[in-house]
Amino acid sequence: MRFNEKELVFLSRQPSERSAELGMRGPKRGDVVKRRLVKLIVNFLFYFRTDEEEPMGALLLEQCRVEREDELVFSVVFLDEAERKYLFECDSRMQCVEWIDAIMKSSYEFMRKNLIFYRTEIHRLTGKDPLEQYGISDETRFQVNTGLPPLPPPLP
Repeated sequence: MRFNEKELVFLSRQPSERSAELGMRGPKRGDVVKRRLVKLIVNFLFYFRTDEEEPMGALLLEQCRVEREDELVFSVVFLDEAERKYLFECDSRMQCVEWIDAIMKSSYEFMRKNLIFYRTEIHRLTGKDPLEQYGISDETRFQVNTGLPPLPPPLP
């Protein structure tokens, strides 16, 4: 996926799902924990120097795993680069839990699975495919990849 700097800066200025000053340590050997303003916007985790408006960087939260390291620390690790681990230190246990939950729910894959689940439930209860009215019910991205047959056509 490609982004240009202007698009990322624009996105970083949008309202965030979560925002806080956290301790952050990057993935490089020798990196130390530094206080950063961290903002979760859609499926990007932006981090800023606390006194600057433009982000220092952004993590696309896809194909990654978020894990609790200890009571106040969680990490983000990318599946294709296990050595690329970012650590975040929170101010409280509750803050740590809330960040982990928000990050886990921010990925496209999580949202896609929820859409498929609710689509299936609505179809089961009503006999109608809620995506059909938008003309997107046959799109591959909205299909379940479990080997199960596709949803039956709506009842007349």
